[in-house]
Amino acid sequence: RLKDLASSMRAILFLLFGACFCHGDSKHGPNYKEHEKVAVQVNNIGPFHNPAESYEFYSLPFCAPSKLEPHDHDFGSALAGDRRTSSLYDLRFKVEIQWHPLCEYTLMPNEVDRFINAIKQNYLFEMFVDGLPVKGFIGEMETGPTGYASGVRNETSYYLFTHLEFSVAHNGDNVIAVNLTTDARQRIKLMPGVPAQVEFSYSATWKETNVKYIDRMSLYAQAALNDQSVEIHWLSIINSFVLVILLTSFLAIILMRILRKDFARYMEDPEEPGDDEEVGWKRIHGDVFRPPPYLMLFTAMIGSGAQILTLSCGLLILSLVGMFYPGNRGALYVAAIVLYALTAGVAGYFSTDLYVQLGGQRWATNAVLAAGVFTCPFFCVFSIVNLVALYYGSTSALPLNMVFMIIFVFAVVTFPLSILGSMRAKKQDNEFKPPCPPNVKPRELPEIPWYRSTVFQMLMAGFLPFSAIYIELHYIFASVWGHRVYTLFGILTLAFIILLIVTAFVTVALTYFQIAMEDYRWWWRSLLSGGSTGVFVLMYAAFYYNHRSEMSGTLQFVFFFGYMFLVSYGFFLMLGAVGYWMASVFIRHIYETIKID
Repeated sequence: RLKDLASSMRAILFLLFGACFCHGDSKHGPNYKEHEKVAVQVNNIGPFHNPAESYEFYSLPFCAPSKLEPHDHDFGSALAGDRRTSSLYDLRFKVEIQWHPLCEYTLMPNEVDRFINAIKQNYLFEMFVDGLPVKGFIGEMETGPTGYASGVRNETSYYLFTHLEFSVAHNGDNVIAVNLTTDARQRIKLMPGVPAQVEFSYSATWKETNVKYIDRMSLYAQAALNDQSVEIHWLSIINSFVLVILLTSFLAIILMRILRKDFARYMEDPEEPGDDEEVGWKRIHGDVFRPPPYLMLFTAMIGSGAQILTLSCGLLILSLVGMFYPGNRGALYVAAIVLYALTAGVAGYFSTDLYVQLGGQRWATNAVLAAGVFTCPFFCVFSIVNLVALYYGSTSALPLNMVFMIIFVFAVVTFPLSILGSMRAKKQDNEFKPPCPPNVKPRELPEIPWYRSTVFQMLMAGFLPFSAIYIELHYIFASVWGHRVYTLFGILTLAFIILLIVTAFVTVALTYFQIAMEDYRWWWRSLLSGGSTGVFVLMYAAFYYNHRSEMSGTLQFVFFFGYMFLVSYGFFLMLGAVGYWMASVFIRHIYETIKID
């Protein structure tokens, strides 16, 4: 029955997954006849520097049809903030348009002020022509000297673009590419509080291309690669790889030499003359395998970290096979939700398996906690961000039906799969067999110097992994919180592998130095050391917001720091789990090697 239930839940998610990912460009696409109308839809508008702050296109007084026809959005495009609707633009296949009026009307003073405020914030609009996204600015500002009776001073003028030029490439009866430009010669000056007579217009040109319909989205990827300077990416990743090789080799040589001396000393025959008193990490053999405090929370975080690691690997595999191409809007969000739900059993399994091994009895409570360690903070942040977006009337706010769908997926799939994973772990042989059984009474801890404290160790442990990925992190930020298109997923995968390797080696080295000081509290310390890179990611996010971007406003602030907190928390759990696993393997190995009286 459990297998049937799990299969049913997976089937639900795969249907959702397929519905979102299979929706897209087919091999041949729509076949147009000459003079047949090509669909032109308007989507949204918003400040150029605040990508999360988007509004419906007709929230500004543009020319609108008498009856709006909303586009039927799939789950992915709705998550991406798309709100497509019909427009008055009448493009006909292969029909050249020299100039055609769209509409003419008088802007009232309040409407003029709204346009001026939008131009001040560099508002960008987005449209879709045959499903291809095109963007443009609604206007521009010009500042120049103006003569007055009192002298000459600079004055800012505001101009509204009134003409759009569509340049469409076609191959046979398919639309392949669209380029949209605004004509700076056809604009109107707006003055605050003064009505303005406006006439909007458009033109269209058509040209033949040899690009096949199935490859039309590759044009966007090629344009993105030209902007991103692939050479810089490869140089940064090679530099990080060389640093990793040097770092890991250096740490490995030091640890091997130190451990060889330790093994030689600890493996001596106790009957031989010498100092019989145990020193160093051998002395704490009766405490090093003592279960950590707050066992349930610790194991739940390890289980959640294992789930996020599995999720990250799944997303990288999908990116490498080409699932996240530029035209597949919202595909990354859908994949993250679906994979997180499908991997919920991983969190339940790893959490309960470790919890029961270390003597825990309330495995069901542990399973519930493992399911909520990341999910509960996510829903809290999501609720706050979505409420703020609704308050501002932004299209970034998810519709109510989409919110209920996400809650349904969690209630029907994520939570039950976590319980099933815990039940599977509970049925296995979970006997914990440490090389050295814990003593009944814990030994007294020695005085620890300040540079071996938890906070200082976290700083050292997080800085090295972060330094290996921060260049690639900059490009990811420019894509997620900007208008770049990120397509170098192969480089991203290498950076991810380097991040895991550096985290593992640094955590093992710091764990050894900790137990060498006869401090046996390595369980939580390894998790905190490994996960400390997440703290550096959050710190870099604050730096990027204030010094590398021009984002501003309450809505963008809440979106940026709300979701960056979740990303940093996910990094903390994932890398914390990696750090714990490697520290556990290391400690078990060295204590299995020596002789314990």
